[in-house]
Amino acid sequence: MLVDLIIAVLWSLSPFGEAKVGIPYGMLSGLNIYLVFIACFLANLLVFPMMMFFLEKINRYFLRWVFYKKSAIFVARRAKTGSGAKIQRFGFWGLILFVMIPLPGTGVYAGSIATYLFKIEKQKAFWANAIGIFFSSVIIWSATLVSMKGMD
Repeated sequence: MLVDLIIAVLWSLSPFGEAKVGIPYGMLSGLNIYLVFIACFLANLLVFPMMMFFLEKINRYFLRWVFYKKSAIFVARRAKTGSGAKIQRFGFWGLILFVMIPLPGTGVYAGSIATYLFKIEKQKAFWANAIGIFFSSVIIWSATLVSMKGMD
């Protein structure tokens, strides 16, 4: 049980899944559905300050390496073309909607990168990410719960 909760939390911290994978994993592993929601939501929320620290403090040192720099430029261009206009146009609300959509390529990692690239005020961006993560988690939690009821 504890191992499954730890795995669900690690998925929620991971850029490859976030809470979009952590919540279903935990629920389908038989864990308490409310505990899974809270643990995965909080783990996913923790990503924002970690990403901001990375982007502001560590990123500049990694930019010295050609491979990292090319990868970072690629990610930045994708973020600007994919979501940039919407986030810049709608600001706080655009960032909430972008993070909230439970699809690959959206979420707190992308929201953190957008915050950094568009120089959005960190406190506002944190709350936009938190609200977006919450609604995304509710959508995933609800969809998983409904699908589990269908399996009974």
